[in-house]
Amino acid sequence: MSLTVGPISAAEHVAFVRKQRSVSFLQTPAWGRVKTEWRSESLGWYAGRTLVGAGLVLHRPVPRLERFTLAYLPQGPAIDSPGEIDAWLDPLAAHLKADGAFAIRLGPPVRTNTWSAAQVKEGIADPGIERLTELPSQQTDPLGARVTSQLRDAGWLPQYPEDGFGAGQPQFTYELPLRNLDGQSRTEDDLLTGMNQLWRRNIKKAAKEGVEVTVGEDLKAFHDLYVHTAERDRFTPRPLRYFEAMFAAMSAEDPERIELYLARHQGDLVAAAILVRVGGHAWYSYGASSTEKREVRGSNACQWAMIRDSLAAGCDVYDLRGITPTLDADDPHVGLIQFKVGTGGQAVRYVGEWDLPLRPMVYRAFDLYMRRRRSLKRRGR
Repeated sequence: MSLTVGPISAAEHVAFVRKQRSVSFLQTPAWGRVKTEWRSESLGWYAGRTLVGAGLVLHRPVPRLERFTLAYLPQGPAIDSPGEIDAWLDPLAAHLKADGAFAIRLGPPVRTNTWSAAQVKEGIADPGIERLTELPSQQTDPLGARVTSQLRDAGWLPQYPEDGFGAGQPQFTYELPLRNLDGQSRTEDDLLTGMNQLWRRNIKKAAKEGVEVTVGEDLKAFHDLYVHTAERDRFTPRPLRYFEAMFAAMSAEDPERIELYLARHQGDLVAAAILVRVGGHAWYSYGASSTEKREVRGSNACQWAMIRDSLAAGCDVYDLRGITPTLDADDPHVGLIQFKVGTGGQAVRYVGEWDLPLRPMVYRAFDLYMRRRRSLKRRGR
């Protein structure tokens, strides 16, 4: 198959996305308008005159060498037949190099392995198991192995560190399938049965306590709770204007793309979360919870409302997004995994993010700059 790559309009890109069953929201034109610190463009793959693939490319310039950029396709591109990925990426590399890119970074949305909730729980309980990859996977996808091999043979460099989190998107996620293996939608009872006893009890507890979950537009209320959560859990929160831009851009592209869920108990906001949907894929994107009234289980109520709405919308999967592969009970990250495992579902490993240096000297300079920057960040400078 002979393919060519060239710019497409945002309208053409959106039209292509709407025809696909599964495209990451990070590969929509709207996401380019959210990431204002990057220059964005939509590219299309053509077989003859037919548009057969599309990708959002985010460009970041090199410090002091602004004419060169890192070209980044998060969780992309959206292409058919990823098993022949070299046929897709060769024309992409030629186009981006001519456009001034010194390297390409991308993360094809292709799975390599999955582990069931039961396996993950057993691994956490076993003191001899420290990492998810030490467990035999429930399913190994030969397509993932093939894509990994093709990328490596073509000179692409893997970017995922040992913990699965790098500068971009995580390699490991936790996902709740909303369809059975035969393709039929699961029922709410099916999903509740698949959850662990604690999750079922917490959902019932929230309902008994009178927690009410609504879909609203009060981003300021969400952000206040999110900042509170950040202070408690010791992470750096994004500013309110980031979420305002996110809702404005994504809602303009599709009015059902993004929604804010607010859980209240006797008028008090106890939890909030953001849900994003594209085609058959739904993502739990951001969440927040109050320190007070944790006993009413607002977070579980929020999650259950988003899961039910995703199921009702005909989605294939509810994605709880990134996890680290650690199963060491003493690791602080394992609590997040345990929370997500409680939904049932499965841990998923993707091929991860890869770099292709197009101008090796500039790439090495950029890599050195990023290493120094991460080192200073770790030392709090």
